[in-house]
Amino acid sequence: MVALIVVVVLVLFALFMAARTVRVIPQARAGVVERWGRYSRTLSPGLNIVIPFIDKVRPLIDLREQVVTFPPQPVITEDNVSVGIDTVLYFTITNPKDTSYEVANPLQAIEQLTVTTLRNIVGDLTLEETLTSRDRVNDRLRAVLDERTGKWGIRINGVEIKSIDPPSSIQEAMQKQMRAERDRRAAILNAEGVKQSQILTAEGEKQSAVLRAQGAKEAAILRSEGEAQAIDTVFRAIHAGDPDPKLLSYQYLQMLPQLAKGDANKIWVIPSEFTQALSGLTGAMGRFGERGESNDEGSSSPSASAGERPALSDGEPRPDDGARSLPPGAPPAP
Repeated sequence: MVALIVVVVLVLFALFMAARTVRVIPQARAGVVERWGRYSRTLSPGLNIVIPFIDKVRPLIDLREQVVTFPPQPVITEDNVSVGIDTVLYFTITNPKDTSYEVANPLQAIEQLTVTTLRNIVGDLTLEETLTSRDRVNDRLRAVLDERTGKWGIRINGVEIKSIDPPSSIQEAMQKQMRAERDRRAAILNAEGVKQSQILTAEGEKQSAVLRAQGAKEAAILRSEGEAQAIDTVFRAIHAGDPDPKLLSYQYLQMLPQLAKGDANKIWVIPSEFTQALSGLTGAMGRFGERGESNDEGSSSPSASAGERPALSDGEPRPDDGARSLPPGAPPAP
């Protein structure tokens, strides 16, 4: 029974020693080994052998990229405006030995270094530059942090400003300024639109007036040419027909009523040529009447009776063609 207990104790001790001797390191992890309190070596991922009770393995260190968010920090800009800046930091541990022995608390050290560096950078910028220059602030902050944390075995991969929160009064003023700027731009665009519209309207009216003037000019030219051709045609026709003074007097009398037409005509002065035309036309009508009497006296001849037309209903003979061509309202022949 005692022997069995001793065997069990030995087996348990062997298992314990094996567990302390064999260490399995996961991927993307690293273990720092201390021998008699001093740094001995760094365990790589996989199966590793250590000496129990002599070698001590410190807590494993994560070699993957890590993300840490820092709470908003009050920062004063160059124009004395206090803003709260929230940052996000991306870093990777490249040397587990330096991370274990060069700095006591890496995350706290990185946070304080980020805050102080951010205050130095933003302190040289105005509020507007801080809001519009995030990329420049990120680059400068990453460069400073990477230089300082290099001896700690930490590489800063990137720093991002998550948010910038000015005071509420500054935010209201910025909103008012933004609205005023937008209203100004809208007014400018509206004025530009009205200006372009008026310019286009004036150009259209100008072109329309020019086209109307050209059309009126061409129409007047064509109308003048037509009237000239008509006058020339009438002139040629009159000269070709060789009219006698009697016909011209008759045409002159026909044009007199047209000269008197019009609502504005209150007084109509008879031209002096009217009496001459009327006397010539009266003489012509008298000769037509004498010719008609001579025709009545020769009606007893057979040739005249054969060519004479039937009498009117009141017993008077019908006048000849020359008499019927007189205008209505002309004075009778003497």
